[in-house]
Amino acid sequence: MADQREMTVVRHLTELRKRLVWVLAVFVIAVLAGLFFAGPVIEYLKEQPMADGVPIISRRPSDALSVYMQFAVLIGVVLSLPVALYHTWRFVSNGLSNRERRLTMYFIPAAFFLFVAGILFGYYVVFSMMMKFLTQMSTTIGATPNYGIGEYFDFLFDMVIPIGVLFELPILVVFLTRLRILNPMRLAKIRRFAYFGITVVTFILTPPEIVTEILVTIPLLLLYELSIWLSRIVYRKQVKEDEEWEKSAV
Repeated sequence: MADQREMTVVRHLTELRKRLVWVLAVFVIAVLAGLFFAGPVIEYLKEQPMADGVPIISRRPSDALSVYMQFAVLIGVVLSLPVALYHTWRFVSNGLSNRERRLTMYFIPAAFFLFVAGILFGYYVVFSMMMKFLTQMSTTIGATPNYGIGEYFDFLFDMVIPIGVLFELPILVVFLTRLRILNPMRLAKIRRFAYFGITVVTFILTPPEIVTEILVTIPLLLLYELSIWLSRIVYRKQVKEDEEWEKSAV
């Protein structure tokens, strides 16, 4: 029995290593592809209204290379994310039934879509409003905006990437519900604390304007409610499966 368990562990570790190698190889190729797209993406972002009319200069010799590599890595992450999600699904699906495999397969496009949607929302809504607010503040005190390219895009990444990750909340909740770590009752019970946490995060990421804070808070609250709804669907299926198992065991 011990030998069989050791063989099972070794087999799982071998499979995990192979899948990690695949994901890493695809990521490296995606980053190389990102090097070709980084330039046009940077130029596109520099021409957007939130950066229009604001000189973006290079303060250090390494700024241009640093920004270029940041975008290449981000593009690589986005391009390789479906592959990483697929191999994660294949690795954990060994212990699932055929029906569960078909259901969890939908996690891959959903997770990819939510991450990209979060990045777009973070850039076109949150970052845009923040830049307008900061530019107005600079004008109010008589300061001339003159950003270093490294500082400008570091600020962009620090604001946009976390929102992209936050948009993965429904997928994470469904996954944890499937593992029976979370359930809709527990999520509903901590709703007020979750709302408070979301509000605090929103106040940190957005300028102190009530309209901006509301526009950012509402989608995040809706994502939490969507997470509860999805968790309830998964939980009901689990209860039904448990009842069928108990009947068959009698």
